[in-house]
Amino acid sequence: MADRVLFIGWQTPVRGSEERAVEVFNEAVGILGRRQQDGKLERFDVVLLEPSGELNGFITVHGTAEQINALRDDAEFRRNTIDATLVVDGIQHIEGFANEGIAREMALYQEAIARVPQRA
Repeated sequence: MADRVLFIGWQTPVRGSEERAVEVFNEAVGILGRRQQDGKLERFDVVLLEPSGELNGFITVHGTAEQINALRDDAEFRRNTIDATLVVDGIQHIEGFANEGIAREMALYQEAIARVPQRA
């Protein structure tokens, strides 16, 4: 089961590059869809947000650590990311934890808390 997540967020397209930004977005969805069909990642979700001035949308990619690492190392995915940075502001890739990964991370956090003197 997927215990990792890759958050891919973006802001607004660069003015004058909107059509290319849509192409790059569609290419990204295609890359992820093929990887999901091939069993190379568990699933992904696409979210388009109402205008906020900060974040216009994001994709969450769910998989194992190995699947997320393989995706990030994949040449096609890397080319698509480079293309995206040229036509969309605020591209960000953030790795995180989900499902069983949360329990492991919380256990590590609780161990660290135990080593910090607590104040009353």
